[in-house]
Amino acid sequence: MSGWQNKYSKKIMGAEDALKKVGSNERVVLGHACGEPPALVDALVARAAELRNVEIVHMVAMGPAKYAQPGMEKSFRHNSLFVGAATRKAVSARRALHTPCFFSEIPRLFTWGILPVDVTLMQVSLPDAKGFCSLGVSVDYTLAAARCGRVTIAQMNRFMPRTMGEKIHLDEIDYIVEKDEPIIELKPPTIGDKEKAIGEYVAKLIEDGSTLQLGIGAIPDAVLLFLKDKKDLGIHSEMFSDGVVALAESGVVTNRKKTINTGKFVATFLMGTRKLYDFVDNNPDVLMRPVDYTNDPFIIGQHEKMISINSALQIDMMGQVNAEMIGRNQFSGVGGQVDFVRGASRSEEGKSIIALPSTASGEKVSRIVLELDEGSAVTTSRNDIHFIVTEYGAADLRGKCIRDRARALIAIAHPDFRDSLAKQASEAGII
Repeated sequence: MSGWQNKYSKKIMGAEDALKKVGSNERVVLGHACGEPPALVDALVARAAELRNVEIVHMVAMGPAKYAQPGMEKSFRHNSLFVGAATRKAVSARRALHTPCFFSEIPRLFTWGILPVDVTLMQVSLPDAKGFCSLGVSVDYTLAAARCGRVTIAQMNRFMPRTMGEKIHLDEIDYIVEKDEPIIELKPPTIGDKEKAIGEYVAKLIEDGSTLQLGIGAIPDAVLLFLKDKKDLGIHSEMFSDGVVALAESGVVTNRKKTINTGKFVATFLMGTRKLYDFVDNNPDVLMRPVDYTNDPFIIGQHEKMISINSALQIDMMGQVNAEMIGRNQFSGVGGQVDFVRGASRSEEGKSIIALPSTASGEKVSRIVLELDEGSAVTTSRNDIHFIVTEYGAADLRGKCIRDRARALIAIAHPDFRDSLAKQASEAGII
């Protein structure tokens, strides 16, 4: 045994011993989403009684996030860069914090020392013959954190797909925990009639040869259902899921018309089922890149016919989009929405689309409103907005004055709310 193999054997240890490298008052960055290393997180939480004031930083947690549950406050404090289902209650109850940041700019929080990294916990594939490991389903900010932290601990898992693009060498990993377990999966969402109607309207805005960015959830997946007659679509997205695999297998997504990275799927993280993970495993046509590349508006804008598809919680009459808050409560985060809205706006023949159901709470509340809820943040500004789509149609707001924006939005609001919205807009002097 020689070279990297000799070094590798000296880095192997059990999860319990590896996580003793974390000390009180340190900052720990976790691998993102389905790339979260469960064995390492469990071992860290098991040390709760020994630790104080450990800051845990990440975006979406797909695991149970036990460190953010009641009773853990003295040991751990979670700093969320994007609030997910597992951490939402903790942020709302002020047991956890939220730091707003565009997804594309998160790596610089670490590399520039704005949030200095003490320990990075990540998950990687088995090494190749030269000692390089794939980050599999989560490159995004994880690679940057691993390269600038004091200590990097990796869960090495044979179930992690080997994706092409960015890799990390064993020389860059301080400690290795060998633990094979299935990668966290995101089951496909339920797609209802509203989502299908929205998906059909969005699909009409997508031309052959377009490059797509898709968010997460039922609406992006519904859009994919109506693209089966399209030709030569491409993918440049912060993430993609199982629906894209189906379109690739049917020949709809070919990436042949992409202006840059021609022939390649480009993403920074993946969320889906084993079908997706098997598709990307050792697939030379899939490139996983850091988020400061995939979500850079100047990179995105180099694609002709770039189409960004994202969602929202509310839209006001001026076209301001709230995609992250319910009142004063943080529900999610900005993520990559603004990155791709601005990138698509720079694209030749590009379009940015915000798609959402017209109502919430069992059709009792309109998502199109005169003003955003008090305390809610503006995610995408009125200056950036292009298409808004609901189950009642598509409104092109670009180049429209506030009066005409209001009229266009009322026309795609739920019929039960159109009269009241028109009255509110009139009383406000908008129309």
